[in-house]
Amino acid sequence: MPSKKSYPLRINEDVLNAMKRWSDDELRSVNAQIEYVLRAALRETGRLKETKAKAVEISPQNKTEEP
Repeated sequence: MPSKKSYPLRINEDVLNAMKRWSDDELRSVNAQIEYVLRAALRETGRLKETKAKAVEISPQNKTEEP
């Protein structure tokens, strides 16, 4: 797994508040939500090549329901 890097982010207050609400809905931290949204956008535009194991891990089709 690649190491995480810190990066200072200046963000519009309205955008940050919206991300806070969204992260609360998804039970994630704001930082994790921002990374999730960025990764989704990068994958969608073909700018991020992830390993097959990572792609499988986040695929909603691989969720199993408990009996």
